Amino acid sequence: MSVEEVARELRDIIFESKKIFVLTGAGVSTPSGIPDFRGKGGIYEKISPEVFDITLFYRNPEIFYTQIGPIVRKLLKAKPNPSHFLVTELEKLGKLSLVATQNIDGLHKKAGTSKVAELHGTLEKAHCTKCGRKYSKEDILKDVLAGKVPYCECGGVIKPDVVFFGETLPQKEFSKAIEAAGASDLCIVMGSSLVVQPAASLPLYTLDRRGKLVIINIGETPLDRLAFRKFELPVEKLSAAVISLLNRSKD
Repeated sequence: MSVEEVARELRDIIFESKKIFVLTGAGVSTPSGIPDFRGKGGIYEKISPEVFDITLFYRNPEIFYTQIGPIVRKLLKAKPNPSHFLVTELEKLGKLSLVATQNIDGLHKKAGTSKVAELHGTLEKAHCTKCGRKYSKEDILKDVLAGKVPYCECGGVIKPDVVFFGETLPQKEFSKAIEAAGASDLCIVMGSSLVVQPAASLPLYTLDRRGKLVIINIGETPLDRLAFRKFELPVEKLSAAVISLLNRSKD
């Protein structure tokens, strides 16, 4: 099937649904120039996963901050792509219950979506590990880009509000995602291989209420056999085609 044919099918599925829960992974942000972690040419080929271990961070935060600069520079340049704007269109249609994202780039919000759960946190905010004082990205950006450890006025190390290995997901965000997934009659997975838990289990809450699961991802996922439809197409190209069809429907 061509992209246009798949787009028409996905549009129809969207129109037939009342509440849509969306789960997005790294594949949604790679078209925006943000490398994923595990794929070919990804972050882990240049930086050891140990750099993102919370125990190592507390023991020696300098290791993290001397290596994170290039990633932050890519995030600063990144702009939302059609995948992000499709989710915004779903919200405008009044069909989006929530988008839960495994990405930390903030691009869903930049695309204009307000119903967002950032399951792995965000680089937009930070906090002092000693006194808990909150900081914005701009407060620490100069130090981060220079490869320096940012310190709070109290002397504590400032940590970005992202989930490191060894930390649990933000409970409020994850609970919000579970509730939304369980209240939706359609779950759309976009750009996720569904291997990172517990986020990968969220589509099951929609399936448990007899909702449909649509997966848009190049490559197999553990839930393919449970999907109503699986589309192995570039998510940004399919998203752009669906947006075009939705706009024509408005006219």
